[in-house]
Amino acid sequence: MSSDFEGYEQDFAVLTAEITGKISRVPRLPPDEKKQMVANVEKQLEEARELLEQMDLEVREIPPQSRGMYSNRMRSYKQEMGKLETDFKRSRIAYSDEVRNELLGDDGNSSENQLIKLREERAHLLDNTERLERSSRRLEAGYQIAVETEQIGQEMLENLSHDREKIQRARERLRETDANLGKSSRILTGMLRRGAIPTQNQKSWSSLLKSRT
Repeated sequence: MSSDFEGYEQDFAVLTAEITGKISRVPRLPPDEKKQMVANVEKQLEEARELLEQMDLEVREIPPQSRGMYSNRMRSYKQEMGKLETDFKRSRIAYSDEVRNELLGDDGNSSENQLIKLREERAHLLDNTERLERSSRRLEAGYQIAVETEQIGQEMLENLSHDREKIQRARERLRETDANLGKSSRILTGMLRRGAIPTQNQKSWSSLLKSRT
């Protein structure tokens, strides 16, 4: 299992490095190339998400006593994934100096007003994006806690079931022992009454039977 997880880790590291390089290039590209690069990065981000899902499934198969280290690594990878997505969204609405000048033109006042407007829109988009990402991280954390709690509860139920079976078997043995002792007591009582036990032993056998009643 660990070899599969480590293989996914290596693929994830290579893929995220490629994505990081492409994200840094997006703002500087002409519109047509930028559109193509954005589509390419979106595809690779989806592949990275699928790798994280595979890694998460592998971690869930690890025994609880050995799962802590892998869970910490998964949290780190998810944080890295969140940062990549944030950087990508920012790069899509960022403009290079050349593109900004082309959009704003040469008119001073008009350019300044448009620049202010663009900055406000960009800040608003970033704020909404970060808010959505925080909500997503909280949901992921809640889901992870629910999964771990469910696994712990299942293990406790299994342990309780095993303990219940042991108690039931012990009770069965106790009932069998009591039944055998009762049968032996009746046989000895009958033998005493018939005088089948030597006189010198009757007193001790009588005391033993009284202790059982």
